[in-house]
Amino acid sequence: MLLAVGWLGTNLALSIFDLPMKFLLKDQLHLTPPMVAAFFALGNFTNYIKPLAGILTDSVPFLGTRRRHYLLLGIGGGGVFWVLLGLVPRTYDSLLITYTLFYITVVLTSTTLGGRMVEIGQEFRAAGRLTAQRIATFRIATLVGGPIGGILASYRFGITLGISAAIHFALTGLFYRAMPEAPVARLNTRVRDEALLQLRRLIHNRTLLAAAGMICLVAAAPGFGTPLLFYQADVLQFSKPFIGTLGSVGAASGLAGAGLYYAFCRRLPLRTLLAGSIVVHVLGTVTFLYYHSYTSALVISGISGITGTLAMLPIYDLSARATPSGSEAIGYAVMMSVWNLTNALSDWSGSWLYSHYGLTFRHLVWLNAGTTALVLLALPFLPAVLMSSRDGDPVEAVVQPT
Repeated sequence: MLLAVGWLGTNLALSIFDLPMKFLLKDQLHLTPPMVAAFFALGNFTNYIKPLAGILTDSVPFLGTRRRHYLLLGIGGGGVFWVLLGLVPRTYDSLLITYTLFYITVVLTSTTLGGRMVEIGQEFRAAGRLTAQRIATFRIATLVGGPIGGILASYRFGITLGISAAIHFALTGLFYRAMPEAPVARLNTRVRDEALLQLRRLIHNRTLLAAAGMICLVAAAPGFGTPLLFYQADVLQFSKPFIGTLGSVGAASGLAGAGLYYAFCRRLPLRTLLAGSIVVHVLGTVTFLYYHSYTSALVISGISGITGTLAMLPIYDLSARATPSGSEAIGYAVMMSVWNLTNALSDWSGSWLYSHYGLTFRHLVWLNAGTTALVLLALPFLPAVLMSSRDGDPVEAVVQPT
């Protein structure tokens, strides 16, 4: 429950912040779609080197603990940087620098929570269910934060930042009281050797590498996240609150998708879940061809939420099961780094094609759906032992090959 609260609170703050920040860049700084996509791709660069945070939390105690004080530093530091974002000049450079520093705290928090999640998942053979819980909390955060962010996008930016900062400061107090950890961990004087050993274990883990490849293939399709925002605001003339509501609709259906995976991951083998998720994700993407009115936007946002969630969960599940014991945080970080980097490049490439090469929104939809479908060709090459297992199966049945 404490993990769920951590995921929920930090992602609620980010969800509230998302639309106000994007509309500030679009309407006040007058940036083009590729420039907006580049802002977040550059600002989130620490997302692509998450293994460094994983090495810290797995190998280097901070104030005598492996998780507690890193988490307090990440959440508390995030609250401070929310405040600083409201104080710096409203220029591209100053906002980008501050946002980049802020995102270091986001990565530290996420990696620490992720490492603890993997520990618990492996201990209780519940990787699939905890992964579903994690995604469910993300969807709840968007469900609540999307409409709030849509409304706040029309008000002063400082209000948004104040709310997000308050959430982080409240979480800092909660984790200080509710997540005790005895300060008995000791500094490993062979930190570099330990880090290289952990990385070597991950590199030689064929299943984990296969999971990383799957994540890359699913996310590599030219994206249309930022072009969709410009299409909604400039072409369809949707209001900011309605755009926030669309995010909430997608989050609600995504929550249903997480619930479905929670139920089916104990009944179906991972191979079936992966193949089925890719097929429904492609079908969900194709529905964006009919995205041209308020009603269709609501319906398609719901479809996209559930199909997108079902596409991500089996891959996260695969990576969590494949992570070697003792390298939980760094293994989780590798998977998230691959996902985040590929997604950022996908959104930027789609935005560039949309703005500079004359591709319409419909062209991007077809391109995204077609390239995602190619992922099915990779399924036969994944390790058979792990792919035939179900969540909750005995550990002996899902030994990770190296």
